[in-house]
Amino acid sequence: MYRIAVYRARMVRVGPTLVWVKYGSKVPKPLQQLHNLRSGAPSSPMPRSLWTCPQSSSRGLRSTPRPGRGKKTPDRRRLEVHTGGMSVDSDGQAASEVATVSSTGLITREELQLASRNHALPLEMLRWPITPVGMHYLVAHFDIPLIDPANWRLTVGGHVGHSHQFTLSALKHRERRTLAVTMECAGNGRSRLEPRPVSQPWDLGGIGTAEWTGTPLAPILREAEITPEAIELVFTGADRGVQGGTEHRYARSLSIEESMAEDVLLAYEVNGQPLPPQHGYPLRLLVPGWYGMTNVKWLESIEAVTQPFDGFQQATAYRYQQDSGPGEPVQRMKIRALMAPPGIPEFFTRDRLVPAGPVMLEGRAWSGSLPVGRVEVCLDGEWSEAHLEHQTGTHAWRAWTFPWVAAAGEHELACRAIDSAGNAQPDVGEWNVQGMGNNAVQRLKVTAGGSRARQE
Repeated sequence: MYRIAVYRARMVRVGPTLVWVKYGSKVPKPLQQLHNLRSGAPSSPMPRSLWTCPQSSSRGLRSTPRPGRGKKTPDRRRLEVHTGGMSVDSDGQAASEVATVSSTGLITREELQLASRNHALPLEMLRWPITPVGMHYLVAHFDIPLIDPANWRLTVGGHVGHSHQFTLSALKHRERRTLAVTMECAGNGRSRLEPRPVSQPWDLGGIGTAEWTGTPLAPILREAEITPEAIELVFTGADRGVQGGTEHRYARSLSIEESMAEDVLLAYEVNGQPLPPQHGYPLRLLVPGWYGMTNVKWLESIEAVTQPFDGFQQATAYRYQQDSGPGEPVQRMKIRALMAPPGIPEFFTRDRLVPAGPVMLEGRAWSGSLPVGRVEVCLDGEWSEAHLEHQTGTHAWRAWTFPWVAAAGEHELACRAIDSAGNAQPDVGEWNVQGMGNNAVQRLKVTAGGSRARQE
């Protein structure tokens, strides 16, 4: 990992990647190499237009007058450049073409742009056992495709004995199942890591539980007669764009065994209605227990392959990376509990105000692997066990409650889940380049008593 501390810096662009460069300085060597790698010209100098920018494009910086000039300069703050998945060897050679930026500064315009098109679950919606479709978290990597269902087909092919094409009507006439499934974005909690990996700036709301209806995938695969040499299935959607300098359609793979699991569905309805466009109409993959990136939307093809799939969203994105190397793949959801914020919020900070006296704390807990064993609540540093409600479905989150008699004053509340093997949420999430899988304990500031709390 290459890191540099930058003071009085400006944000500049290296291809699609934002970096920070000190005023008046040359582009650091690893960034020059990143440009060379992206441009495909190992010896080409970086165009000045790529690393200098007008003052107005220093986005996300608080500006203050420069003494004696009356111009604006960025406020002093610490920022770090990470060549992220791009490690730089001792001889200065770039080892990988992924690049990310981590920041301890203000949110960037690009992050805000992502946050405005991808939305989170408001945490008060944790009180609903099934998330209304409009409140379920949403991520659309590229543009939402406009698909004519009359012309749409799902192709099943590759290394199979019998290729198939299915219309939406044909899939709807097959076996029909409905599952309540909790789905969480792998980047949920990213913005709480320090320094912050610059991407979709999730806080804690990248989550939702819905009732998904579709047809099981396994019978379709058995009918296709996958050949013995096939090792994976590649699921490809209709959405297309550029990420990491690579133009591609969004695609992910699963092993044959994982794909044949009983509860893997080809889903065409959510909460009793056809999939809305933003959730994958007309068809999406549903893989319970896995982070959301696995559930490919706008699904158009399933291909059996004999080599591990090396597409960008599989081999480069969604990895637990540290300083260098490809890292481990992101797969199943980690153990987690969240609390529905009690009382009423202060508008800007979202700190909570409750009346002094009895307060029922409540929330949800889930895990993509082992079952939730228990949930604990911390009141001002002291942990106690909460009451777990009955689970409504194998793949759905589990409600919990905790009675609290709130004394007047300020308090810190927290909650954590422990699975059946004793694995608990950490107090602090493990930092990684892409900001994946941060399941750190949730903490809330709550003030009990006072006139504002009595307005509830």
